[in-house]
Amino acid sequence: MLRALLGLLLFLYIVRALMRLLHGIAEGMSTRRQTQPPAVALQRDPVCGTYVVEGRALTAARNGQTAWFCSPECQHAWLQGKAS
Repeated sequence: MLRALLGLLLFLYIVRALMRLLHGIAEGMSTRRQTQPPAVALQRDPVCGTYVVEGRALTAARNGQTAWFCSPECQHAWLQGKAS
């Protein structure tokens, strides 16, 4: 009885592995491929020129203009008017 159960489990394991293999092959042959990674919004730091990820950058507003910064030092310099 135990030997038959182990044989059945081994058979099911092999069938599952083959199904996953075939699924992977079919997915690789699919024409629905993503050709480019998703875009990430970048902004240029107006003080040092470094490009920063918009969602992670420091921000500040001056005269109705919003700017993104790589560091608190750049942010402070811009707010003080020491950079364009």
